[in-house]
Amino acid sequence: MNHFEYDAAGVLHGEGVSLVALAQAVGTPTYVYSHATLSRHYRVMDEALGGVDHLICYSVKANSNLAVLQLLASLGSGFDIVSVGELRRVLAAGGDPAKVVFSGVGKRDDEIAAALRAGIHCLNVESAWELARCAIVAEQIGLPAPISLRVNPDVDAKTHAYISTGLRSSKFGVPFDEALRLYRQAHASPHLRIVGIDCHIGSQIVEPAPLVEALERVLELVDTLQAEGVHLDHVDMGGGLGITYKDERPAPPRAIGEAYAARLAPRGLRLLVEPGRVIAGNAGVLLMRVLGTKTNGDRTFVITDAAMNDNIRPSLYKAWQDISPVNHHPDRPDEVVDVVGPICESGDFFAHDRTLPALVRDDLLVMRSTGAYGYSMASNYNSRTRPAEVMVHGDSWTVIRPREDVADLFATERLLPIARLPVVDSSS
Repeated sequence: MNHFEYDAAGVLHGEGVSLVALAQAVGTPTYVYSHATLSRHYRVMDEALGGVDHLICYSVKANSNLAVLQLLASLGSGFDIVSVGELRRVLAAGGDPAKVVFSGVGKRDDEIAAALRAGIHCLNVESAWELARCAIVAEQIGLPAPISLRVNPDVDAKTHAYISTGLRSSKFGVPFDEALRLYRQAHASPHLRIVGIDCHIGSQIVEPAPLVEALERVLELVDTLQAEGVHLDHVDMGGGLGITYKDERPAPPRAIGEAYAARLAPRGLRLLVEPGRVIAGNAGVLLMRVLGTKTNGDRTFVITDAAMNDNIRPSLYKAWQDISPVNHHPDRPDEVVDVVGPICESGDFFAHDRTLPALVRDDLLVMRSTGAYGYSMASNYNSRTRPAEVMVHGDSWTVIRPREDVADLFATERLLPIARLPVVDSSS
């Protein structure tokens, strides 16, 4: 469920805020997030895991705006980070470092040190060399490193190749048949403290079977470690729960929570999960304006003021995302169009062969399900400014990140001194 609905007059609202009025006040393109939806999605996940001791660690990479992190921290959420920048965001938003897990295949020494000094819950280690670096850094700064190995269970998440991470061919995780050796090595180190085991097989998973299969594989290793005297406090099953973009029917979180609880609660193990998309995805829309339309041959293009630099998912993943007019137009005929942006790339598109009411200049559109991996993957390609971000809450709204100004794009750049520019001989 989300809180973006049409009123009786056919105008799309975010909670109690008219998106027409919001576009007039803030401009376009703008990301709009619903406070109520974010809160509800977190609470649904929390309730779904009620059968087992658990910690939800929201995946910061999905949407890292400080206001989003602040809201989730106020609800009790922990955080899954993949860089020191994300750690600093969490701390700035009031997040509890003791509820932070640090994932990723390539942590720098300074990032490991910063995480240990902050007092995070654990480092999710993904290779033998990273385990060695954790021990070295921990010794150097005099703080033991709490670690969890990310184990690759070689389970197919049955999702897009770019977001499938649990197969043997993936760059992520420690191969299952190497994990026991590395746990023994960590157990012998005076600078490492084993706290758990981690597994993440991919994203946009809509059925529970791959997740349950991965958990059962992980528990085989947990039992082996237990027999050797290596005790774990938690099992981290990562994130990856899918949402509805078009016609997907994701399993309800409760079904997955019950499957996890049935296997973990009897063992006394705490469950960690790292949801991102399932909390933030359908809590946001990208509000944009039609610049104009054109016809080339038999194709009609609707050109918007948003582009692939604002939301790269359709270009990168060929992802389908719903596009809807902000105002109902029952009097207009339907057209089959391509919705594209103004960037100089053929890959700059939001939709191909999409049926929409005939659109004209200044019509407003929203692309739905953009609360996750929308702004967080945005760029300044073509020297375009990134959109504003707004949080709606009931009948009120707050700009939680102003629109960039063009001057912001080169404020940190420096021109070369004229006297040092090379001399070009134009006669040669």
